[in-house]
Amino acid sequence: MSYKIYSDEYFMNEALKEALKAREEQEIPVGAVIVADRRIIARTHNQTEILRDTTAHAEMLAITAASSFLGAKYLDQCTLYVTLEPCTMCASAASWAQLGRLVYGAKDPKAGYGRIMQGILHPKTETRSGVLEKECSMLLSEFFRERR
Repeated sequence: MSYKIYSDEYFMNEALKEALKAREEQEIPVGAVIVADRRIIARTHNQTEILRDTTAHAEMLAITAASSFLGAKYLDQCTLYVTLEPCTMCASAASWAQLGRLVYGAKDPKAGYGRIMQGILHPKTETRSGVLEKECSMLLSEFFRERR
């Protein structure tokens, strides 16, 4: 696959690489990257099992890493790319961080913020869904099929 550099698809592919790391670690395969000025400043994946921490979602870890990198609590000039629609906890954290943009791959019909709590994101946060949705969904489906 060839993606135009700096496209949403390019950065989502980078998030997918993180999701594959999560799968290798027996974590739910969700990956995230945060981009500022067309540069990845945070790269993470789910670590709830390894850290024994229910809040160690890819998005939460990425927000913490990006804030640390920038030395700022607001990420209004950043884009979060995540392979699965954020849950309400992660969407709320993105809102508090005043995230500039959110791009996600697969929808989460059970626990995604869109189903549970519309309007939770910061009012200025732009969103885009369905980027590499097929690849993101397939990775999750395969993971849960193998576990059952």
